Amino acid sequence: MAEQSSSKGFSLPIPGQSTGVDKSSSGTTTPSIQIGMPQTNALDGPEPRDYAIAGAVLAVLLIAFFFVRGAYANHLVGKKVSPNSANAAGWWLFIFLTGLAMAAVMAILSPVKFLAPLFMAPLGLVSVVALILMLITGRRR
Repeated sequence: MAEQSSSKGFSLPIPGQSTGVDKSSSGTTTPSIQIGMPQTNALDGPEPRDYAIAGAVLAVLLIAFFFVRGAYANHLVGKKVSPNSANAAGWWLFIFLTGLAMAAVMAILSPVKFLAPLFMAPLGLVSVVALILMLITGRRR
């Protein structure tokens, strides 16, 4: 019985007990059903502050990916790949990493909203195509 009194959600009376309505009182009733309302709805979207933080994280990642792109292109040039092909492969790497980062940030920001195939399928497709093109372009001599 102690569990029912500490419950903040919906609870029904135990059969055989009084219904919580005092019939001897003059018109006042006390309902025995307790319904607790949640403070926030699970389907509510993220706050604008959350979007700002996600945008800042994505901007920092894009800057880091830009430097990774240059380092990868220089690595390929060192492996005797033509500079044009190495630069193209570096940009494909940048697009691949950006797609993955966007998918991860969106999934963390609001899994209920952004893990839908409507958002993840195009990002996954772009990332896979960019990965394939990066590998093909990086082999050209």
